[in-house]
Amino acid sequence: MDLVTMSPASGGGTPPLPDLHTLRRALADGQTAQAVIEQVIARRRAVAADGIWITPVPDAALRERARQLDAGPRGPLFGIPFAVKDNIDVAGLPTTAACPAFAYSPETTAPAVQKLLDAGAILVGKTNLDQFATGLTGTRTPYGAPANAFDADYICGGSSSGSALAVTHGLVSFALGTDTAGSGRVPAALGNLVGLKPSPGLVSARGALPACRSLDCVSVFALTCADAQAVLDVIAGFDVQDPFSRVFQAAPSIARPLRFGVPLPAQREFFGDGASAAAFERALDALKTLGGEPVDVDYTPFRDAARLLYDGPWLAERHLAIREFLAARPEALLPVVRDIIQGGSGYSADDAFAAQYRLQALRQALRPVWDTIDLLVTPTIGTPYTRAAVLADPVGLNTNLGYYTNHMNLLDLCAVAVPCGFLPSGLPFGVTLQAPAGNDRALLVLADRLHRALNETLGATGLPLAATPPLADDSQGEALFPIAVCGGHMQGLPLNGELTGLGGRLRERTRTAPAYRLYALAGFSPPRPGLVRDPPGSSIELEVWTLPLAAVGPFLAGVPAPLAIGSVQLADGSCVKGFLCEGHAVSDATDITSLGGWRAWLASR
Repeated sequence: MDLVTMSPASGGGTPPLPDLHTLRRALADGQTAQAVIEQVIARRRAVAADGIWITPVPDAALRERARQLDAGPRGPLFGIPFAVKDNIDVAGLPTTAACPAFAYSPETTAPAVQKLLDAGAILVGKTNLDQFATGLTGTRTPYGAPANAFDADYICGGSSSGSALAVTHGLVSFALGTDTAGSGRVPAALGNLVGLKPSPGLVSARGALPACRSLDCVSVFALTCADAQAVLDVIAGFDVQDPFSRVFQAAPSIARPLRFGVPLPAQREFFGDGASAAAFERALDALKTLGGEPVDVDYTPFRDAARLLYDGPWLAERHLAIREFLAARPEALLPVVRDIIQGGSGYSADDAFAAQYRLQALRQALRPVWDTIDLLVTPTIGTPYTRAAVLADPVGLNTNLGYYTNHMNLLDLCAVAVPCGFLPSGLPFGVTLQAPAGNDRALLVLADRLHRALNETLGATGLPLAATPPLADDSQGEALFPIAVCGGHMQGLPLNGELTGLGGRLRERTRTAPAYRLYALAGFSPPRPGLVRDPPGSSIELEVWTLPLAAVGPFLAGVPAPLAIGSVQLADGSCVKGFLCEGHAVSDATDITSLGGWRAWLASR
């Protein structure tokens, strides 16, 4: 593939960089990293879009990097150009956080960036942002407020504005941002991009200047979900030097049939924008066509959690991150940013603990919600705003932009912002799929299907989405062993970790054939049920999980007597292996068949 023959969308005849996978195929077919970099340099000169870069890597350094790559071994991201938000450290380049007086020269590259470099990717430059990553508009910067790629009168979103625009305009094939309150999702929605906010702790945030250190995530901007997953495969991993890094043993899958939560109709806020409301309905219809079942969800707990971020003591984390600089040079900050961050100095330890208690109560209140849905779907933003409107009301409209985003990290969720077509104005529209931490790949697989159902082009490049490879659902091709569970191993219950820790994935929620009785066994902590075939009996709720074949033995070794594994007949007449109970054990057990399932019994206690 000769990349220079591809049709440009803009840029004076210089074609945009394609998606990661298309470029990787071209490089595998003989294209050199040096040829790619010549296109990057030409594209960077040709695209007249102010406010994208803070520190571009010089042309000579790009050419030398490409020459070295061509002469050496090829990593998984060989020759792929990328950009990095300028609050993430890269040795040899200044970190400014969009505040010139704050700039420093880091000695060490952030682990997420270093992994990309080690994989053969080429860093093209550091990108613009809302100062100190405080804002969702992209306008709070002294380096030039960048414009929306589709209509220059509108904002491009922030705080990761430059990273998103670099991908949208085809200057790079992917970019890193950060996302604490929506900074990796809002600009994705306004740029017709995929914005992946990983599970908190999945990607090391070491080397990223903290906004709210306990909540910050390094995020990914990409043209497709497959590209976002390819980047995540490289940058994810436990970092012992990052105290907020976490180990995710296995990624669960999303159940089939899919149940997606949607805020109650009265809670769907579009700020008077009927076109965005209609676009959201089209996205919901597309999800239903893809096999999903909508479930109305009370959005109040999510909104209550969101309010804690800027109306609570988490603001103190923003103050803590730069308090010495702020005390010494308050005039160096933009007034709107300074006012927000200084507001964090007024909270007490009492306030912090009270907010933690409130957040934990909200998390507990949402546990049964996640038992009824597999993911939540919201608009990414309620409505786009013009730059003039944001400058006239910088705080109020920024708050509106966070209506659907601010709760995410406080509630320990992962999310994918995915394009879902365009508004009559010509601006892109997108929704966000979100689920409990650990569901990153499952969300990306579903988001990819939705993206392809509603979109035709990539970013603002004009390049066709249909020409890119879809993200494969690994759960469809693995050698897997299905096993039916009817008690504590079900999703969200105490023993579920025994399945997920071995790579277990939820295949479906269903019921047994009407030929079983269910008992609460005596002597177990946590409690365990006993399922006994006893025709005519009743139909009992259960879940079918899949385990990799290599994990079946270790799982079965932990099954205690009087439980055993046998054939369980499902409501559709098929049979799978599952938990059954020896008949003698039910003599002193409690018959709970009439409740229809273990969750109902737990709720009745």
